[in-house]
Amino acid sequence: MTATSAYTILALVALQRGLEIAYAARNARALKERGGIELGRAHYPAMVVLHLSWLIAMGIGIARHPAVHWLPLAAFALLQAMRIWVLVTLGRFWTTRIITVTGEPLVHRGPYRYVRHPNYLVVIGEMATLPLVFGQIANAAIFSALNLAVIGWRIRVENAALQPRRAL
Repeated sequence: MTATSAYTILALVALQRGLEIAYAARNARALKERGGIELGRAHYPAMVVLHLSWLIAMGIGIARHPAVHWLPLAAFALLQAMRIWVLVTLGRFWTTRIITVTGEPLVHRGPYRYVRHPNYLVVIGEMATLPLVFGQIANAAIFSALNLAVIGWRIRVENAALQPRRAL
């Protein structure tokens, strides 16, 4: 596989993220119009910088290691199917921010029947597997560690924000 193929994969992931950000922004506006309250703004810039840095670091690394490894690519593709399942399940409630609407019950279908934060499990897997697609073991390790710190922070904030709605 050529560097062009590797860059194409990375570009498709970047495009997907861009489309998700637009979808999330639309949902966030609608939730706020319905009285939604955003919490945890402090961690959001760190999350954005982390994800952008992750993509940039992989792009830089491709120049040195253009090979594409198929097993991690297959794992990443499976994670994308899980990501879509999460997005479809949450629908209008899916955002990249923590926004809670008082009185709305929490979603308990789809992957949420099995785990409380399936989207974060997907992101953890993505941070680890996509760099491995390009043979970037150091990027996988470094960004996975940083991601765990940011997600740990975010989950604490999100759990506190959603706690009043758990009984609904």
